[in-house]
Amino acid sequence: MKKWILGIASIALAATLAGCGSSTVANMKGAKITQSEYYEELKSTSSGQSTLRSMIVLKALQQQYGDKVSSKKVTAQYNKVKKEYGSSFSSALEQNGLTTKTFKEQIETSLLSEVALKDLKKPTQKQIDAQWKKYEPKITVQHILVAKKATATTVLAELKKDSSAANFKKLAKKYSTDTATSSTAGKLTAFDNTDTSLDSTFKTAAFKLTKAGDYTTTAVKTSSGYEIIRAINVPAKGKESDHTAELKKQLYTSWESNTTVMTNVIKKVLKKANVSIKDSDLKNVLSVYLSSSSSTTSSSN
Repeated sequence: MKKWILGIASIALAATLAGCGSSTVANMKGAKITQSEYYEELKSTSSGQSTLRSMIVLKALQQQYGDKVSSKKVTAQYNKVKKEYGSSFSSALEQNGLTTKTFKEQIETSLLSEVALKDLKKPTQKQIDAQWKKYEPKITVQHILVAKKATATTVLAELKKDSSAANFKKLAKKYSTDTATSSTAGKLTAFDNTDTSLDSTFKTAAFKLTKAGDYTTTAVKTSSGYEIIRAINVPAKGKESDHTAELKKQLYTSWESNTTVMTNVIKKVLKKANVSIKDSDLKNVLSVYLSSSSSTTSSSN
């Protein structure tokens, strides 16, 4: 889940941007820096404007969908990422300009955005049909990865004599350069058409295998080397109507990582929120989502 730490503008300066009084931020001999002075300096920077934009988006999402994402869910996601990073978690936060508080706010924004997406964008039948054409059920395969085509030819010659699971296991242990799977018969975690970890050429070849025991009779050239792939389990694709829920889920997953789609979703959220920017110097802070005429601006307090 390392996708959660993205290095995007943090919300670390929220309290500063929220207030612009005369309170002293820093004292020194013969001089001081007030909160107002700090605000004036900060609002002209890209980081300050990004912080305000993040605050506005989060607040609007909370107002419209806050009851759909609990603090417990945010904390659970936070702990999951923390566990994945292990001892490097603190340094990862620091490198991305985040604190525990601002990272949780970032997670909350992301989770709320997903809720907003599902509320504001519904898959059409045409989109579901198009996703069905891409759909492949989760297939389980084993593979042998080698560096040279000549080695792959040798392995294939051995498989032609005996393509059993037992022999494939022996050959994987003897020839495969994939040390993570060579001792376990080359077995990989089941994957479907949404997988992003495997080479696309590998997946295309694997999906052409129609039943358990089938294997690629020619070496498959991928970015890792030469592959021989053998099917362990190939579920039937079935009918589109049997997979409607799954197809919709795949579409939403795809949209969540689509910048254009998510920008349009946040645009709708902000329009509904009827945001009013009171500082004329910050009138374009939401221009990434709205045209300057789309949000009300005023120089009054």
